[in-house]
Parts: sequence; structure tokens; C-alpha cells
Amino acid sequence: MNDLDEDSTTKLEQVKDYHFTVTFDKESLKQLAMDEPTPIGTGQGPDASRLLASAVGHCLSSSLLFCLQKSRIQLKHISTEVHTKLAKNEADRWRVQKIEIKIKAEPVNQEDQERMKRCLSIFEDFCIVTQSVRNGIDVQVTVQT
Repeated sequence: MNDLDEDSTTKLEQVKDYHFTVTFDKESLKQLAMDEPTPIGTGQGPDASRLLASAVGHCLSSSLLFCLQKSRIQLKHISTEVHTKLAKNEADRWRVQKIEIKIKAEPVNQEDQERMKRCLSIFEDFCIVTQSVRNGIDVQVTVQT
């Protein structure tokens, strides 16, 4: 059994205007500030689309790293760049239109390049966030007044 939480709760509390403090359900996790960019917010933290991009990038990087470690392939370094494209939809609403991820994974031993191919072919399928976003998420919303 792994330590993956099947359920989690995240709380957001308004600080001022669009600036919120995010608190996670594990005491070991630090709070996070979120805000909308100017002119709507003050940019005192990342906005939701940047956090979504970070989640996709981190999940993919971690999935690849996990596979490589299981295959006993050591890396000198791994880095990930995520480019997010926003565009208006047919209803003139802003949406995340595209997320492009570039991962650089440099093996310690160049001869491991060939052995990396298996991980490169399967790691995306193990990324919880990417596969959830690709396939759609059932989001249920209630508002209490």
C-alpha cells in the first residue's frame, strides 16, 4: 500500500479581494497564497491556471522520475517547463486551451538512453493529474448562502 491519499480537503480563505490563502489537510504542508493577476487582482500569488500547469508538470516529472528510479536509471538532472495557452471559447469565456510540457531528463550514463525508452513510452499513463485533465473531471459545485 502506498501513502497516496484517496481523498483530500483543501480550504481557501479570502484575505482581500482576489487574494486567498490555501490550507491543505496535512499539517506538514505549508499554506499557499493565490491571487489573480493585475488588473483584477494584485498578483500576490499564482492564479488557478498557473497552479493547474504546475500540477500537470510536477505530476509528469514525478511519474517519469519514478519509472526511471524503478529501472535503476540515475539522472544528473530533471527539469520541466510548462507553457499554458489561454484562449476564449465560443461563449467568449477564457479557458485553458493547451498545455505544452517539455521535460529534460539527463541520465548520468549516456548508455542508459536506450533503457530510458520504456519509461518514456509509459510514464504519462501513470500521471494522475494529466490523465484526469485529459479525460475530464466530474466537478460538482454547491454554493451555501
